[in-house]
Amino acid sequence: MKISLHFYFGKIEVHGLENIPKNGAVLFLPNHQKALMDVLLIVVDCQRKPYFLARSDIFRKKVLKGFFAFLRMIPIYRMRDGRKSLANNEVVFNQCAQLFKKEEAIVIFPEANHNLRRRVRPLSKGFTRIVFNSLGGNPNGEILLVPVGLNYQEKGRFPDRVALYYGKPIASSRFYDVHNANESTTALKLAVSGELKKLTTHIEDASNYEAIEKALINQKVDFLNPKEVNNAIQHLDFNTYSSSTIKKGLNFFDLLFKTLNILWLLPWYFLVKPKVWEPEFLSTMRFAYAMVVYPSYLLILGAAFFIFADILLAIGVILAIFTFNFLYVRTR
Repeated sequence: MKISLHFYFGKIEVHGLENIPKNGAVLFLPNHQKALMDVLLIVVDCQRKPYFLARSDIFRKKVLKGFFAFLRMIPIYRMRDGRKSLANNEVVFNQCAQLFKKEEAIVIFPEANHNLRRRVRPLSKGFTRIVFNSLGGNPNGEILLVPVGLNYQEKGRFPDRVALYYGKPIASSRFYDVHNANESTTALKLAVSGELKKLTTHIEDASNYEAIEKALINQKVDFLNPKEVNNAIQHLDFNTYSSSTIKKGLNFFDLLFKTLNILWLLPWYFLVKPKVWEPEFLSTMRFAYAMVVYPSYLLILGAAFFIFADILLAIGVILAIFTFNFLYVRTR
């Protein structure tokens, strides 16, 4: 999976690995933009083997259910899943408590939803309930919270680049007051939210979000550097918000990429992509499709050249296409 991700992304930067505790109970708290892509990027580079809490409705799709189980994903139930289903969360909370007692790591997205907007949304109290429920059953225990900032250069386009920032661990026991649950919850949410806003791009002004994002794109900011971007937001001239967005048209290398790969790209554009149910899942489905279909395409193409020409030509064609695709993704 890690190798596939490095072929899919032009660049993957990982910062702050030294902040991840090697032992003990850990709860990773990332922002959430691109559905399963966020999960995959964390699981291959966090130096732990975490369990994941994910919204229960995605487990209804039989095609993906087995894959999610392989990734150690646990369903979490929300109000939109039906009030009766919320009772299932008690079992989930107790399961998390047992995992923390075994000093395992868990990942939960505290925003409780995903969205392509470059901002940290209000955090749900769900993760605080999991933490405080675990501490209540183990008063002498500790759960370290590690905020994670996921930063994508592009929101939906391919190729893309991404940077992960692991923040310094937060000791959850400092916020736990068994006699004042509401204040404990509010304080912990504010602490985590404040750290996330440093680790990823955060456009606070929701009413002018599109204009601010357009201005940032026009300034060609590096979205892989949230500190730089957040500083640029603070110094934006409001008059630049209405400036036109730079259009990214096709060039020679884009056309060559599509031509060399047209046989496996056409099914994506006309059969798979139209069925993607949410824009946040577009990158996930594109990655899954490429991981399965692209190697098959190369094998079939190589076999065809071998049958109708010779082995040297088959190897040459495969290597040429593979090398060009790799360099295209790395440089675009």
